[in-house]
Amino acid sequence: MAVTPVVVCLSKSGEPTAHRVAKILSAPVHGRAGRVEKADAYFDNALDHVRTLFAAGVPVVGVCAAGILVRAVAPLIADKKTEPPVVAIPDDGSTVIPLLGGHRGANRLAKTIADGLMSHAAVTTAGDVALGVALDEPPLGYRLANPQDAKSVMAQLLNGANVHVDGPNIFDLADTPDGAITLAVTEKPLSGDEAKLVYHPQTYALGLGCARGCEVEEMWQLVSENLDKAGIASGAVSCVGSLDLKGDEPAMIEVAARLGVPYRLFTATELEAQTPHLQNPSDVVFAEVGCHGVSEAAALAMSGSTDLVVAKQKTANATCAIARADVPIIQMAGRSRGKLSIIGIGPGQNSWRTPEASALVAEAEELVGYGLYIDLLGALAYGKIRSDFPLGGEEARCRYALEEAAKGKNVALICSGDAGIYAMGALVFELMDRGPNEMGVSDAARRIEVQCTPGVSALQGAAARAGAPLGHDFCTISLSDLLTPRDDIIRRLNAAAEGDFVIAFYNPVSKTRRTLLAEARDILLKHRPDDCPVMLATSLGRPEEHVRYRRLADLEVDEVDMLTVVLVGSSNSKLAHLGEGPRMYTPRGYARKIDGDLS
Repeated sequence: MAVTPVVVCLSKSGEPTAHRVAKILSAPVHGRAGRVEKADAYFDNALDHVRTLFAAGVPVVGVCAAGILVRAVAPLIADKKTEPPVVAIPDDGSTVIPLLGGHRGANRLAKTIADGLMSHAAVTTAGDVALGVALDEPPLGYRLANPQDAKSVMAQLLNGANVHVDGPNIFDLADTPDGAITLAVTEKPLSGDEAKLVYHPQTYALGLGCARGCEVEEMWQLVSENLDKAGIASGAVSCVGSLDLKGDEPAMIEVAARLGVPYRLFTATELEAQTPHLQNPSDVVFAEVGCHGVSEAAALAMSGSTDLVVAKQKTANATCAIARADVPIIQMAGRSRGKLSIIGIGPGQNSWRTPEASALVAEAEELVGYGLYIDLLGALAYGKIRSDFPLGGEEARCRYALEEAAKGKNVALICSGDAGIYAMGALVFELMDRGPNEMGVSDAARRIEVQCTPGVSALQGAAARAGAPLGHDFCTISLSDLLTPRDDIIRRLNAAAEGDFVIAFYNPVSKTRRTLLAEARDILLKHRPDDCPVMLATSLGRPEEHVRYRRLADLEVDEVDMLTVVLVGSSNSKLAHLGEGPRMYTPRGYARKIDGDLS
């Protein structure tokens, strides 16, 4: 989904302009807490907040000094092809300055804002200044076939070369029949070069069908051959579609990915409505899936046409059909496959959240999780549908997230730390893997896209605060016996103690479970010294963070809670006072290696 820009306002004097811009863009206003009176969401630190939005791929319109935005995003600037737009506007709205992302929408965004404010867009991109257009940013619904040549073409135009327009004049440029530069707009395959840019209007819809497990190359070859035979450029395809029962079919997903277009799905009822226009209706197909055609019906449904350019073509396992719309297809019929992002947001602080995690949150339509974890996202969660679940509602929240994604939504399941470590990742896949009689999820939920993104685990956060306690072999053990039999926990404690692993204890205690941590301490004391260092890290990454160290023999259950990670060193772990304070580390044996090399 396209990410809506955020208007960032830092002062009361900029509020009127910020709200005018927000109205122009139908965007939210994020305001500096304590300085801005009315905003949709608030933040405490402007640099951190803008940096978080930028890392998440969110276009930022700052009603503030341009320098503030520059300082905020400077550490993250790397690739102009992927960075989101950043636009600066002074408090009085007198000018609109696209700072970054000129060829990814910033110039267009700045002009839209300037028109709405009746002010000036200070566009500095050479092509926009000289020609009023960015040739590598064609109008919506058109695709540039050879973007690698755009820079060379633009340089020639800036040096005075004339333009010949072959086809519709999508940029409204002066057309010189013998111009040295050609801008060709065509649905047909055409090669471009440093003197010719080729644009394809995305007017074609590709419908697909296949037997379960069809090979990718079989389907891709079928599609490629029929596009070639019909004289249709692959860049003129706007979307790929099929029956919703084929939502997880790898061959179809890969064809859409290779073409770089959305994959859209339809119910059997929706496809059956196209039956009067099918060239090859099939009673066999109807008996099997509930509609008289899949590939032809999907192509027609996506294009809005009643005629096929290419009727159903087939191989042993695949079918395809192509329909054409009168204008580029921008509004997509059908629904998306549905996506569930399983996101670990780290222990809490924004700086420990990965850019990929922030980007997936920004793209999501709905956030699902324990309310506290969603709250930790701060203003990044504003404007999203959120479904909060209590502690203990793990299966309910995973099941809900899967079924909402099955409706075609983009859903984010929010977890603390890393979602694959004592969190919701494994439960999601368990629910998807259960059979129909095992209280699993719907077939539709099994067909969605699932993406997991890594997060900084509490284990890693605690270790970083301590120094390097995980410098040698380590393990993690959850002391919660809600899901794991107590005997299994004791067996693992004994094994870890005998193996002399550094141990990270998750879920060390709860209000009703207070004995296992003491038992763990006593088991470990049989195998390591009384002064073995222990680190207690509570509320890592949050303002109330509290870190302290204890001797293993002095570890007391009452100073530990569910927000505490307990790190117990091995018999070789050290607690040294180095400079700023105590540092816990576990040698790996480099000293012995060096001694051996020198002897």
